[in-house]
Amino acid sequence: MLIAVELKNLLEPSQLADLDITWLASDQPTPKGDWVAIVPLLSRWVGGTEFKNLPNLRLVANCAVGYNNVDLVAAEMRKVLVTNTPGVLTEATADLTWALILATTRRLIEGVELVRSGHWTGWHPEQLLGLELRGRILGLFGAGRIGQAVGRRAPPFGLRILYTARTPKPDFERETGAARVEPTRLLAESDIVSLHVPASPETKGIINGETLARMKRGAILINTSRGDLIREEALAMALERGHLGAAGLDVYTDEPAIHPRLLAAPRTVLLPHIGSATEETRRNMAAIAVANVQSVLSGKPPLTPVY
Repeated sequence: MLIAVELKNLLEPSQLADLDITWLASDQPTPKGDWVAIVPLLSRWVGGTEFKNLPNLRLVANCAVGYNNVDLVAAEMRKVLVTNTPGVLTEATADLTWALILATTRRLIEGVELVRSGHWTGWHPEQLLGLELRGRILGLFGAGRIGQAVGRRAPPFGLRILYTARTPKPDFERETGAARVEPTRLLAESDIVSLHVPASPETKGIINGETLARMKRGAILINTSRGDLIREEALAMALERGHLGAAGLDVYTDEPAIHPRLLAAPRTVLLPHIGSATEETRRNMAAIAVANVQSVLSGKPPLTPVY
């Protein structure tokens, strides 16, 4: 099997027992050969050419909850199974989402930069005034596992919750008091909008000039979901005009590249895709990916199939 070498230190030798491993670095192209399984990172595209070059491939075991790096249509045509690592990174990503919420609402990065610059002259009653959370509205654009985990953390801060979803989430509503609304209402009423929808043709660029204009003036946008949900230049323009109060992002359209206008925009907290970056979570992700390989190669169903 082919496996991303970046996962090597996250796996125990016992987890790789009886597997014939070829380690594959991220800067190496996917090779041609007789490998029957591949465990790639989200940054490696696995599509028609790769399937053609790997004629014996039976499984793509993505080490991520996402799978937009895999051509699912081509995989299904060639009867190649695809798996991901759902659930295991929910709490870590929800925690990181809240780190961005707090960093943007209380202007933490600006505070750190002020102190380090040597230009801080002491306490001032109007210095770096932020947004108090109690009584505000958190809008969850999507309410899957991670969106709901973010929402469950909100009531102790005194936030009310709106959410969008294809279907109602009655347990989540009972637990948090959340209300399901249409996207237009969520954008118009939320003080903080946090994105939690998967990447798809329908959601690509869903946050654009038009939808940003519908958001409440001074609102804050958070994205720990998928980079291509946002048109980055449109977001930068909304921040430059002062229409948005801030943005906290962990994912980008063309990682690791970020639109230069967004890099220069005011009131941003830009992180290097670390939503699941705890040791426990990353080890669990790698273990699940390999466990999917072992299950399929032993003739059993995959543990966490995408389809």
